[in-house]
Amino acid sequence: MNSQTEQSFRILPKKLISFTLDSLNQVAYLFVNLKIGPNALSFMALISGIGAGVLFFLKHPFWAGIMIVISGLFDILDGKVAVNTNQKSLFGAIFDSALDRYSEFFIYLGLAAYFRNHWALWLTFWTILGSSMVSYTRARAEGLGIECKIGIMQRAERMLLLFLGAMIGSLFNIFDPAMIIVLAIIAVFSNITAIQRTFYVKKVEKQERFRREVR
Repeated sequence: MNSQTEQSFRILPKKLISFTLDSLNQVAYLFVNLKIGPNALSFMALISGIGAGVLFFLKHPFWAGIMIVISGLFDILDGKVAVNTNQKSLFGAIFDSALDRYSEFFIYLGLAAYFRNHWALWLTFWTILGSSMVSYTRARAEGLGIECKIGIMQRAERMLLLFLGAMIGSLFNIFDPAMIIVLAIIAVFSNITAIQRTFYVKKVEKQERFRREVR
C-alpha cells in the first residue's frame, strides 16, 4: 500500500516548527565538531526526561520545566547530528523513538508520584495511555505502509504543554490546577489523535481499493 499524507490541524504552527528546527542547525554543528554522536544525544534526552520526572516528584516544577526543554532540544539535535554526520541508521531511528517513549513516561511517572494522594493520579494514567496510543497508531500504520503523522496532539505539543504547565504553575504558585488542566488537555486530545490516525488508515485503505477498482 502506498504511503500517503494528509494535512491536519496542529496546535503548533508548521512555520514555527520549521523556524525552530532551522535555528538549531548551528547548535547541531557544534555537537558534530565535538564528535558527539546522535545516539549519545538521544541518551542525554532520556536522562533529561528522567530528571524532569524526578524534579516533579520533588516538587520543583520550574526546574522540571527547564529539563523538559533540554530533553526536547536533545531530541531534535540527535536527528540533525545524524543527518550532518551521515550516521542515519535503522538502529538509530528505533533507538531514538524508544528513548523518546521512555523519557515521556518518566515525566508522567514523576507527575503521578507527585499526585499520588490526589484524584489527578488517575488523570495521569489516561495521559500515559493517550500518549502511548499516539505513538502506537503511527508505528502500526507505517508498518502497514501508510505514512501517518496527522493529529492535533503530537509529541511536540505534549512537551510544550507540560513545559507551560510547569512554568505557569510555579511562577504563579498554582501548580496543581495548572498541571491538572494540562494533563486533561493532553489526555483528551492525545486519545482523539489516536482515533484520528486509526480512521485515517481506514480512509487510505478505502481510497486504495477505489483506485484498484477503477483501473
